[in-house]
Amino acid sequence: MAAATAALLATLVTPAGARPDPTAVPAVAQATAGLPVRESRPVHSYADAIRESVWVDTGLDGDGDGRTDRVAVDIVRPRETAAAGRKIPVIMDASPYYACCGRGNESQKKTYDADGNPVQFPLFYDNFFVPRGYAFVAVDLAGTNRSDGCDDVGGRSDIRSAKAVVDWLNGRARGYTSRTGDARARATTWSTGNVGMIGKSWDGTVANGVAATGVEGLKTIVPIGAISSWYDYFHSQGAPLYNANPSWLSEYVNSPEAQARCGAVQQRITAGTPYSGDRTPAWAERDYVRNAGKVKASVFVVHGQQDLNVRANHFGQWWDALGAQGVERKIWLSQTGHVDPFDFRRADWVHTLHRWFDHYLLGYDNGIDREPMADIERAPDRWTTDRQWPPRATATTTLRPAPGAAAGPGVLGRVPAAPGSTATFTDDPALGELDWAARIDGATPEKAGFVTRPLSRELRLSGSSKVTVTATPTTATAHLSAVLVDLGPDTIRDYGAAGEGITTLADRTCWGASTPGDSACFKETAARTADVGYTVVSRGWADLGTWADPAEERPLTPGRAYTMTLDLAAADHVVPAGHRLALIVAGTDKDLLDPPSTTPTLTLDLTRTWAKLPLVGGAAAFGRATSGAYPAVPSPARTTAPSLSGAVPPVAVSGPRVPGAGAAR
Repeated sequence: MAAATAALLATLVTPAGARPDPTAVPAVAQATAGLPVRESRPVHSYADAIRESVWVDTGLDGDGDGRTDRVAVDIVRPRETAAAGRKIPVIMDASPYYACCGRGNESQKKTYDADGNPVQFPLFYDNFFVPRGYAFVAVDLAGTNRSDGCDDVGGRSDIRSAKAVVDWLNGRARGYTSRTGDARARATTWSTGNVGMIGKSWDGTVANGVAATGVEGLKTIVPIGAISSWYDYFHSQGAPLYNANPSWLSEYVNSPEAQARCGAVQQRITAGTPYSGDRTPAWAERDYVRNAGKVKASVFVVHGQQDLNVRANHFGQWWDALGAQGVERKIWLSQTGHVDPFDFRRADWVHTLHRWFDHYLLGYDNGIDREPMADIERAPDRWTTDRQWPPRATATTTLRPAPGAAAGPGVLGRVPAAPGSTATFTDDPALGELDWAARIDGATPEKAGFVTRPLSRELRLSGSSKVTVTATPTTATAHLSAVLVDLGPDTIRDYGAAGEGITTLADRTCWGASTPGDSACFKETAARTADVGYTVVSRGWADLGTWADPAEERPLTPGRAYTMTLDLAAADHVVPAGHRLALIVAGTDKDLLDPPSTTPTLTLDLTRTWAKLPLVGGAAAFGRATSGAYPAVPSPARTTAPSLSGAVPPVAVSGPRVPGAGAAR
């Protein structure tokens, strides 16, 4: 009777017209005799849950006021487990956005009552998981919302802010009932110490960073569209991607009080992260990939392959580093830009996340650790799975560019170019990857393009690619872009439009229990699609001045040839039969890369230029796909390309992009 009453309370306060939580079930016994528990059930009252705030000492004095900083930790947990003396696991989202900007597609912020007690926790995690026997913890990073200190954009302060809370949940750090008082708060009376961190964009970035400390008690992380190295967020192999100093981000998220006291911190960030793209100790501090060997938590990665905010190279290098250390991993790759899976695959996401946390935080043997490793969106709302990612049959295959017909693009294949073969282009910052792809079949001056013949069968790329170029510049500075393109008509998510592949609808569905101050009901979304004539598969950029040393840009000598390798973002894409695969090498990628100080013309030595691609089936698969008869496909001229105006606004118009802006939050 008590369990049934609790379940009823957990489903009350659903707004009129909203559909209730489709995963909720009537309260039942957690286990029958001799049978293991497979799924946590919503048997606890969300309305009666304990809501409290604690301030955890980070041990740092980031704002230099003479006392160690305390970060605000807002907690909601079942009252029934506390009354029974039963300890529970914690789901934690540490964020700089709870006051300045909001979380999720509806930009929700934390709210408090007149006494400062938490009322609304953004997103659905609390509504869904607290009735199922979890605590949810929302941490304000140092300098943000109600926390002391200064945000330092992924550095020591950010990571210690969240790590200290994991330590507190395990009895290793001090917590207090107020921001300045001495009354202690202890989590060990109710917390098992098992913590799962989750978050999108900056929040997921912090989860990566905390996992890379190897902190005990962190059992799993779920980084969504997350940064793995802040250098690679602002630069790409020395080339500045946009406003290439993170100090403005600190001011963007700091509370008004922190903005007044954190000027020195922002100056240190500016000094330590130069626009030149040189790698410094400050960048090393913000590189979590180098510490992947310390990760003990399992990792469930979610990323949009067309994310032009936190680009796909972030998940690729993190994924590879974790795999080299034998970390338990799972991955979802969508066709969207910077979008949360709650907004592109909602029901499957909630169900999968529920099972993931049940397994790694409650210890339920529900089989999720034995299921296929990867889910990949092949077309809007159409998904496939892979037992392992990249698939075992994937092999690095070298493709080489060669001259083609005088009036058209060059050839991309397995045969090296004849000695002395070259291709020339002049940097044009007014054009970018979509312009290059649209003009691939013409000999235009701003790019060098190379294409395969139409494929007789599909060809799949899975993983990270590299493009090595040997280029002779006419000026002392030069930037390079390398882009892989699927040439052929398709219907894709319109990642370049507002919403970055989704449209937000008026209808709401409910995912958990609600209170008058915290609704579990969120606006539904639908795929926003575009008919295109070509699809950018992967991209990479570099400053040619880093050819000798990736840590330092050097002036180029005009007329001298330089060889360097560009790292392209990880991708999983199937080029259909009848389509062509293109490699484009050019200069500035408009809206994505800042131009150099000069306007160079570059000549490529094609005998010393090649691409190494991760092809499923390797060279044999490429040989089969580029021989034999091929099907006819509609002309790309009948379709259009997505605009990047929604996903990547020009900095001059809209200001710097934020890891969390718009759909990014």
